[in-house]
Amino acid sequence: DFNQRLNRLFSGKRGGDGGPFRPDARGIGLTATVVGAIAVLIWLASGAFIVQEGQVGIVTTFGKLSHIARPGFNWHWPAPFQGHETVNTAQVQAAEIGYRANVRNKQPNEALMLTGDQNIVDVQFSVQYKIKDPVAWVFNNRDQAETVRDAAETVVRELVGQNKMDTVLYEGRDKLPIQAREAIQRMTDRYQLGADIIGVTLQSVQPPDQVVAAFEDAGKAQEERARARSEAQAFADDILPQAKGRAARLLQDAEGYRANAVSVATGNAARFDKIVAEYAKAPAITRDRMYIETMQQILSSTSKVMIDARTGTNQIYLPLDRLLAQSTANEAARSAGSGPMMAPPQPQPAQPQAQPQSQPQAQSAQQEAPANGESARTRDLRSRDTSRERESR
Repeated sequence: DFNQRLNRLFSGKRGGDGGPFRPDARGIGLTATVVGAIAVLIWLASGAFIVQEGQVGIVTTFGKLSHIARPGFNWHWPAPFQGHETVNTAQVQAAEIGYRANVRNKQPNEALMLTGDQNIVDVQFSVQYKIKDPVAWVFNNRDQAETVRDAAETVVRELVGQNKMDTVLYEGRDKLPIQAREAIQRMTDRYQLGADIIGVTLQSVQPPDQVVAAFEDAGKAQEERARARSEAQAFADDILPQAKGRAARLLQDAEGYRANAVSVATGNAARFDKIVAEYAKAPAITRDRMYIETMQQILSSTSKVMIDARTGTNQIYLPLDRLLAQSTANEAARSAGSGPMMAPPQPQPAQPQAQPQSQPQAQSAQQEAPANGESARTRDLRSRDTSRERESR
């Protein structure tokens, strides 16, 4: 068999006369064929490779792109004819600028940047990206990760140089990652790198270590200003609706007062027009009626004491306590804007005193009372005659 032939081939086989070894030509040819076949199989097997899920294989022929291998078992002609390179297109990779692995491990040459107002800030950030074009990633650039890092550092330095220090540290800090991601994507596309920039994360943005304490005080002042502004805005949001409500209420009250005043004035004007028409028909009657209505209105809201001058009483009794009480109640009712006042109490009949007056005094009182009543009626008649004469003129 095969093993025996190998033993005979390599073992010391001598001739029958004890001469030197003479190999069998047939055995040598068969062995060489077998060894060559095994070597060829091993060489062909070296062209087999497996592409994992989320990866692609770039197969080249003498360094030139041949085809793209998909996930699974693949084979290509072994070297030196063909070769392959596996590219992970699903993994998110990160490029760190200003530090390595930890923010404490600073890289000053990358982190220190100059602002637009000639100040220095320490910026540490990372760029997350994925490979979107594996062919461009493999063939268009030699050191792809370093290219991404250089592009990111260039973009951020340019953005920092376009802004003032306070903008980079405070007001524009949230906008910087967004602007940086867009600019880095444009630059990598211009390089045809085949990378998709997912985002930019600021790890640290601060002044140099030598002036950190001073800038912390400035930051506290900025926070205090923001807090005061927020409180003022909250106060304005609270007081403005109240002021607007009061203004609207005053406008409604004024509108109601205007409508009421116009209505009252219109009513009075209409009533006056009717009175003028009636007065033109019968002036004396209309004047007497107006006088009576006016006196009725006046006397209905005042306290009155009715005295019968024709009766011969010795003494007049006035209920002053009730009159004062009723006057106080009427004043309170008018000030409170209540309804119509109560009618004044009727005076009690005069009560005679225990000791009557003398006869001459009683007779004098009886004579003065009719005289006073007669004089009052005479004055009323004279005033009416005078007014009639004026109207006739």
